[in-house]
Amino acid sequence: MADTTSPATGQRYGIVRVCHIWQQPRSSFYAARQTKAKGDTPAAPPQPRGPKPAISDAALLQAIKADLARSPWTGEGHRKVWARLRTLDGVRVSRKRVLRLMREHALLSPHRTRIRADAAHDRHIITAAPNVMWATDATQILTVQDGKVWLFGVVEHWNAELLGWHVSKIGSRFEATQAVAMAVRQQCGDLRADAARGLALRHDHGSNFMAEHFQKQIRF
Repeated sequence: MADTTSPATGQRYGIVRVCHIWQQPRSSFYAARQTKAKGDTPAAPPQPRGPKPAISDAALLQAIKADLARSPWTGEGHRKVWARLRTLDGVRVSRKRVLRLMREHALLSPHRTRIRADAAHDRHIITAAPNVMWATDATQILTVQDGKVWLFGVVEHWNAELLGWHVSKIGSRFEATQAVAMAVRQQCGDLRADAARGLALRHDHGSNFMAEHFQKQIRF
């Protein structure tokens, strides 16, 4: 376009006028013309300076994946991977390089999820009859008079009825057994050994439920 002659004036449009109208820098025009003069061959990307590393990124990435596969843990970060590569495999590279590769390929610990086994039940926890399975849990409630209090409850899986409860200021293992004891008294008539034998009790892995005192009480 710059070499085209204007039919009105008989003069060339020129590079300055064309770049101004098209709002393009003249440096881009000259760079494109220089590339075309070299045979339309794109320039090679710049290479990093300095000596070449002893192990390429592709080989290092495979070594990182192999180390993660042999480790029984899933929460380890790049520091432990870097240390094991040095001590076990003799791969001496920069720690930041290991971090970069693990970040680029989503290998850091937040991206690696634990593969859990299939659940023991089919996710259907509603029973066909009462007193087959209970569930117990605890929560904190904010009150005006007493501040935060603990509420322990026992729920029937058959109809979601609240069978037992206990409210206290402390959420320890001793308070957790009170709600279970109330449910056993109401449903089984008495709190004695083997009073609720055969009944399943579901709970989470809270410290008050996993405590030895609570486990012994529910077995009793």
